[in-house]
Amino acid sequence: MLKGERIRALGAMSGTSLDGVDAAVVETDGARIFGFGESRYRPYTEDERGVLRGALGRWPGEDCAAALEVVQRAHLEALAGFGDVALVGFHGQTLAHEPRGRGTHQLGDGDSLAQGLGLPVVWDFRSADVALGGEGAPLAPFYHFACAQWMGAEAPVAFLNLGGVGNVTWADPRRAAPEEAGALLAFDTGPANAPINDVMQDRRGLAFDEGGALALAGQVEQGVVEQFLTHGYFHRMPPKSLDRDDFKGLPDMVRGLEDADAAATLVEVCAASVARGLEHCPEPPAQLLVTGGGRKNPAIMARLAALLPCDVAPVEEVGLDGDMLEAQAFAFLAVRVARGLPTSCPGTTGVAGAVAGGTLSRPEKAA
Repeated sequence: MLKGERIRALGAMSGTSLDGVDAAVVETDGARIFGFGESRYRPYTEDERGVLRGALGRWPGEDCAAALEVVQRAHLEALAGFGDVALVGFHGQTLAHEPRGRGTHQLGDGDSLAQGLGLPVVWDFRSADVALGGEGAPLAPFYHFACAQWMGAEAPVAFLNLGGVGNVTWADPRRAAPEEAGALLAFDTGPANAPINDVMQDRRGLAFDEGGALALAGQVEQGVVEQFLTHGYFHRMPPKSLDRDDFKGLPDMVRGLEDADAAATLVEVCAASVARGLEHCPEPPAQLLVTGGGRKNPAIMARLAALLPCDVAPVEEVGLDGDMLEAQAFAFLAVRVARGLPTSCPGTTGVAGAVAGGTLSRPEKAA
């Protein structure tokens, strides 16, 4: 589709936190970042969030009709009206992820979205990687590598995304390309916002712990943290990935704690999981840049700073937008797919070789 020119691409991301759809424009040729465009956030309503939460864990062939309607409507509203955009990257909503079992399921219809927007849409980013033996996640690392070069980093840096699940990318910007051996290592670290949000919803009817206020008022139950870190996932070598519900028993581990202590303990679980994960990096990063909703939780940021052997800062400190980095990533990846460039590699998903995933739908071919 493309011949290496720089274009304005629009990406969308709806993560496992189920908060809403982020949409953002990146100017790129699929290798370099030339600039950032406008962005938009379309929150899910409480009813929509309930529909999506009820569909978590479902696979193609199971009843996902109501959830699909929510996903399509929200994405059409989020993505409509951006000017001078040539291509859209559509991640969809992850309902289930079992790379060593049934595969991966990102709910969404790229054909329908292409027709509704009147623009070519790249979607189904993960299936090809999983089919070839990869974890299918995380996929943002190729964009993180471009960000490290864009910001002029001269030593390895790490990007930590704290959504429903945490994932980290260690990137060495001295390498020529993201698929080059030693350029990237990426993997899911463990639970992040999802269990905290679930506890807040179940106990207080709130979507999240605003400002980390409840966690900051609580005491950590260290025995729960130590027990949690015995989980087999933490003994696996990366790359590795998680589903939102892989630690679904975690809320039960804090059920007997007061609300504030439960929140503080879940924050410690998140930060301790990250610290355990960074032990796998080829060398310590010079800086850990935090993106996603978790960077707005002072309790999480304080514990990361206390536990990690490097500077910890929100990505805004280097001029990036932590609210939109994931959406930008799928804009960037869409251009790579259109150019036939790899979107994952052994260091990011454990796949045997570099893989160019994704499906391109054009509006004139949509049903």
